[in-house]
Amino acid sequence: MAAGHSADALDKPSKETGPFAPFEWMLALRYLRARRKEGFISVIAGFSFIGIMLGVATLIIVMAVMNGFRADLFSKILGLNGHVVVLKIGEPFKDFDAVAKSIEKVNGVQHALPLIEGQVMVSSRVQATGGLVRGMSEEGVKSLSLVSDNVRSGTLDGFDTSPGIAIGTRLANALGVGLDDTITLVSPRGATTPFGTAPRTKAYQVKAIFEMGMSEYDRTVIFMPLGEAQKFFSKRDAVDYIEVMVDNPERVAAYQAEIKGEIGRTFQTTDWKQRNETFFKVLEIERLVMFIILSLIILVAALNIISGMMMLVKDKSRDIAILRTMGASRAAVMRVFLITGAAIGVVGTLAGFVLGVVFCWNIDAIKGFVAWLTSTELFDPSIYYLTKLPAQIDPHETAMIVAMGLGLSILATIYPSWRASTLDPVEALRYE
Repeated sequence: MAAGHSADALDKPSKETGPFAPFEWMLALRYLRARRKEGFISVIAGFSFIGIMLGVATLIIVMAVMNGFRADLFSKILGLNGHVVVLKIGEPFKDFDAVAKSIEKVNGVQHALPLIEGQVMVSSRVQATGGLVRGMSEEGVKSLSLVSDNVRSGTLDGFDTSPGIAIGTRLANALGVGLDDTITLVSPRGATTPFGTAPRTKAYQVKAIFEMGMSEYDRTVIFMPLGEAQKFFSKRDAVDYIEVMVDNPERVAAYQAEIKGEIGRTFQTTDWKQRNETFFKVLEIERLVMFIILSLIILVAALNIISGMMMLVKDKSRDIAILRTMGASRAAVMRVFLITGAAIGVVGTLAGFVLGVVFCWNIDAIKGFVAWLTSTELFDPSIYYLTKLPAQIDPHETAMIVAMGLGLSILATIYPSWRASTLDPVEALRYE
């Protein structure tokens, strides 16, 4: 009974100190600087710090790269393809000029571009491959800044009156051709004969070579004057559809409704979200899965904090008992160990934040250094679509990652700290 009364008395010190008093911080920082005989505990704390730091940094870097990929793909896809596509139902699209002018009256519409599109086989003296012809006017091609701002050789001036075509750098390299060289296009949709439809074959000069920065487009897309495309694909005076560019692609549904109201019900419209729904949904699922998987690194590091703190509490049981007998309350003891464990996680999280942000800022230089060091191409554009490694830091997402690191670090210290506060000083000192 005497032992029980003495333990209860310890919970009521004569003079209560305030929460997080200076002596609590002093003890916590002292426990972080382990002495030689406590080196093992110090090693565990060091690994916990490194784990939290690398976990936070890795999550920030991977999510920034995935955001960069999405933004770059988004800009490339919308830079070439229309935000809204207008098709005519049931008959050839011959009144495209009048319809395009009506669409451009809608507030927020930048361009309405009549277009002919068709698959072809492209051949030169050394190679043959598939291609996608996009028949457009000179004004239409120049309005696509992704193309007009990235012409590597030749010019788009006089595109309407020229019998030549514009191709991507990768297609030119694959065919082994350069500016003013001739390539042959073969379309299965040629002239109709008594024996069926004969393929149409025609040679064209390369008048411009562009590089959009997306390997799939640079390898397949061919721009042809609209009038020439009408002849080549036997369209006479019609087009396949009209592509509409708007000011804000994210608000495309509102623009689509206004366009429908302007042109009437004889036309069908689809927006870029509908056409690329599966692709962008896959990207979002991939981002979510990567976030969950990489979050486990931070969770494992937090578990390391728990194990390290439990060992520290066991090792410091004599110190805890002495503190209690000197008048320290259970809450004070709990706060001491809470500060000790949380310091590892908080400093590790902030260090990981700095490391992740600095890595993202210098990601191309780091990629180049590693590629030079290993003599390999780490980011093959032919596989990954894009020609550079993008990284775009989302402030809200990064703040959430840092908050998660801080939260898990603090939560990991609660149980060991509580165990330290419930330690019976009489039992702790009995065998000392």
